[in-house]
Amino acid sequence: MTTTKSSARRSRNTERTDVYTRVTDRIIEQLSQGVKPWLKPWNAEHAAGRITRPLRHNGEPYHGINILMLWDSAETQGFSCPLWLTYKQAQQLGGHVKKGEKSSPVVYASSFQKAEENDDGQEVQRDVHFLKEYRVFNAEQCDGLPERFSETVQPSNNDIERIAAAEQFVRHTGADVREGGNSACYVNGADFIRMPRLETFRDAESHAATLTHELVHWTKAPSRLDRDFGRKTFGDEGYSREELVAELGSAFLCADLNVTPEVRDDHASYIDHWLQILKGDKRAIFSAASFASKAVDYLHSLQRQDASAVDA
Repeated sequence: MTTTKSSARRSRNTERTDVYTRVTDRIIEQLSQGVKPWLKPWNAEHAAGRITRPLRHNGEPYHGINILMLWDSAETQGFSCPLWLTYKQAQQLGGHVKKGEKSSPVVYASSFQKAEENDDGQEVQRDVHFLKEYRVFNAEQCDGLPERFSETVQPSNNDIERIAAAEQFVRHTGADVREGGNSACYVNGADFIRMPRLETFRDAESHAATLTHELVHWTKAPSRLDRDFGRKTFGDEGYSREELVAELGSAFLCADLNVTPEVRDDHASYIDHWLQILKGDKRAIFSAASFASKAVDYLHSLQRQDASAVDA
């Protein structure tokens, strides 16, 4: 029995290492080629594509590192549908996975107990948390699913409506956004976002995408999510980790708001910083994606609070 438990534990540890290493190495590969894997185009023709994060079979958006993993799978395999489901879920919905189709990995948090000896020499149980992998298929890899999995709409180019929705989203957060200057930033001490005037941007979507980036920075304040990576100086590791969170959070939020993410002018220098972090810490991208999802969820929660206040 002891041998069996020990083997199972080693297997879990190996699987955990493989997940972190495999995902991080893939992102390092893309960044080394100058490609940010979180800046993904999408196909608005799919009826479910208004929210363009990857979606579970029931329409619920994925979170954290799973967003990046499934965006990468969709891009690599050419899928335009954002809906994903397991082999069993496809069967339960009356369909089936096409013969020969290959699945894509996603992860979820799990844990097991490990016996350790404390300072008093007594054996205690400690929870060890890890990521467990399972496999999903894109709806385009299946036949016989309900119509909503293949339903399409005519693409719309109504940029004004999309930007209006984005600006309404920012307004509902209550963030203090001030226009002026020639660079966008979140001013920590004074707790406001500085944005150059709209007419100084290439287009309205660039303005909206930049604003979402700064809005994610805004969530780090102690009165909100209290996110602190120990930044001491401009460009240090703490600074780079926060920028990575803001990059991912902006990409996730832009996907929700149907805004094209902005490629910053300092794209190359930031990639160098991120590569250094990812090469030194296989868990960094997982952590950044988790913090980014928490920031976006927090911003969405402010929309609901604002709506409740209006209704009252």
